[in-house]
Amino acid sequence: MNDILLSFILGLVQGLTEFLPISSSAHLLFPTLIFGSNDLGLYFDISVHAGTLIAVVYYFRNEIFLMSKSLLETNSFNEDKNLAIQLIIATIPIVILGFIFRDLISQRIFSINDIAISNLIFASILLFAFLNNKGKKTLINITILGACFIGLFQCFALIPGASRSGAAITAGLLIGLSLKDASKFAFLLAIPTILGALTLLIFDLNNGNVSFDLLNISIGFFTSMIFAFFTIKLFLKLVEKIGMIPFVAYRFLLGILLLII
Repeated sequence: MNDILLSFILGLVQGLTEFLPISSSAHLLFPTLIFGSNDLGLYFDISVHAGTLIAVVYYFRNEIFLMSKSLLETNSFNEDKNLAIQLIIATIPIVILGFIFRDLISQRIFSINDIAISNLIFASILLFAFLNNKGKKTLINITILGACFIGLFQCFALIPGASRSGAAITAGLLIGLSLKDASKFAFLLAIPTILGALTLLIFDLNNGNVSFDLLNISIGFFTSMIFAFFTIKLFLKLVEKIGMIPFVAYRFLLGILLLII
């Protein structure tokens, strides 16, 4: 596959799937696993992650400003400060595990069958959480224990096919958050999580000479950024209307299809 076309496809996949509960890491492996496409390298991985990071930071810029401001106000405790603290707590587990197992993760040892099985398992858990969710709690009701649970559950995202946003949304639903608030927390949680992943990727640059193509990384960056922004916007606008069933159905179909291949 032509590298320019591949850059666009991978940027598109990253932008669309990073925030949908269908696993971006699994989809980003498909071109290599199925078509034998070239690996565009570490700089490209950094560029598409940076694109999605900028998209989510821009979308939640007002919330980020209020949370940052609240953390600087030492004499008060409000909803913004509580949310900021819970996001920090929820980020810690995946950062620790990601650092410990970064070498194993970078080897991309998972097969198509592994991805398929992971899709089926975590789609089933998401379906269970969605169908049994009472949807009474909001973001202000998230406790330290709840944040720890979401953070630990998000660690399953290190397995291709599990989905970072899907795992975080599932955990949010399991602790009683409404679907929209569980999704919003999962998207906000993406900011420190992606930042942590970027830090590890940049750290890996020091392990040797890594080549890059400016055109490829530019295409990947802008494509992932643009599609990520509109994915977040549309998902949060429509999620309460469409629910999780379409995404669960897609993951079931995808898992079955991959097992057949």
